[in-house]
Amino acid sequence: MREDPDRLRFEITARDGAARAGVLHTAHGPVTTPAFIPLATRATVRSLDAPEVESLGYELVLGNTFHLLLAPGPDRIAALGGLHEFMGWRRAIITDSGGFQIFSLAHGRVADEIKGRRGQRESDGRVLEVTENGVRFRSYVDGTERFLGPAESMGVQAALGSDIALVLDECTPYHADRSYTARSTERTHRWLDRCLEWHERSGPPGQAVFGIVQGGVHEDLRRKSAQRVAAAEIDGLAIGGTLGRDKPEMYGVLDMTLPHLPDDAPKHLLGVGEPDDLMEGIRRGIDVFDCAVPTRLARHGMALAPLPGQRFRFDVRRPAYAEDTAPLVEGCPCPTCRGHTRAYLHYLSRAEELTGARLMAVHNLTFVERLVAEAREAIAAGAYERYARAVLGGAAPWGAPGR
Repeated sequence: MREDPDRLRFEITARDGAARAGVLHTAHGPVTTPAFIPLATRATVRSLDAPEVESLGYELVLGNTFHLLLAPGPDRIAALGGLHEFMGWRRAIITDSGGFQIFSLAHGRVADEIKGRRGQRESDGRVLEVTENGVRFRSYVDGTERFLGPAESMGVQAALGSDIALVLDECTPYHADRSYTARSTERTHRWLDRCLEWHERSGPPGQAVFGIVQGGVHEDLRRKSAQRVAAAEIDGLAIGGTLGRDKPEMYGVLDMTLPHLPDDAPKHLLGVGEPDDLMEGIRRGIDVFDCAVPTRLARHGMALAPLPGQRFRFDVRRPAYAEDTAPLVEGCPCPTCRGHTRAYLHYLSRAEELTGARLMAVHNLTFVERLVAEAREAIAAGAYERYARAVLGGAAPWGAPGR
């Protein structure tokens, strides 16, 4: 780890067991932690504009290197002032490396496997070859052959001008055997070195770099990766790769990884954002999370709600709500719940009106923001365990005891 406050400074302001509250100081302002990061995959948080996202309490969004590489392209975004200016977002941005999306093509939707989903492929793109130099793949946009290696990934993120860049890694699926996972993890470590060498020569001076810990579900590989990545000249740490078949195994992977990471470093859990996973991750000392869950569920009529027996989901498309005049989730402070009924949202969602997806996204993002904001307050009050138990037991985050 390196200390370079001109790139990034992490300040821990309160602790409660392993859980901690703090502030990430970036070139585009502070980010209070624990924090959830909405995905701005294609330079937008789906259905919302940048001021709306900020008004919900968010200070950091995540741009997708892979998708922005293919369209509209990093050169165009750079010419238009960088990703902040392009999307009108004045706060901090983190960009992924593109590795997750590329290896999803190779391994049959790694994203679905990690998050327990099943479905159609997002595109017709496919990986053509994985070598020591990087990955050749076919673009889902126009079918052309493209290449992404460590230098190319860092070059895209430099052009985008993000505050935090992630190094290129190989995201192996759960079904990969130990031998393949070990070889893949070692390659990720070599790519880490090449990413840092490129960034040292050519990266933006104010851009921080996070390394990514891999190793699958194997304790010795996770330990070695954690130690190897933490020893590099990076500004923060991300935990990636497959996290197991189910939630208990995912928490086990965190338990075998976190003890080998520097305590005072910022820690980002990649691709995880279910309410119960946020509670468990914060409990273990994770500072930052990103996930597509809030906006993806919104497009399918699913509201996040204090319903642990239903995976914290409320399906407003069910026929029973066609004439229900209650708010979407009782007591929720979001504009959707304050101004609209379940009946209206049921109608919009069943009709697949864009307004319905937008209103549901506002609610879901509010729910998650309140979840982590109240967690910060509970940590500061020394009452995180009480708060987490209440939320996991079905209390709404805006009403759970924790202060």
